Amino acid sequence: MAIQNETPFIAHVFVCTNDRGGERKSCADGKSELVKATLKELVDAKGWKGKVRVSSSGCLGVCSAGPNVMIYPQKVWFSNVSPDDVDEIVAVIESCVGEG
Repeated sequence: MAIQNETPFIAHVFVCTNDRGGERKSCADGKSELVKATLKELVDAKGWKGKVRVSSSGCLGVCSAGPNVMIYPQKVWFSNVSPDDVDEIVAVIESCVGEG
């Protein structure tokens, strides 16, 4: 039987890294793997390990607006993300963590 728990993270950041292999637009077309890697590096550098988790996600259903990044449980959604947007995303995470 499944055990229900509360999330241990203040914020969980999901970066869609879905790749459709060129069949149609997908988040991976917009360097979402680089976005995720950079977010992970910055989260670690800020000392937020255990407070903030950055994870890959599969398709979020809005590929045409991708790459997409969402932050839960804060219900924050970024679309058309590029590596240049990472600092803006980190600023939002910082406010979620209470350090902004």
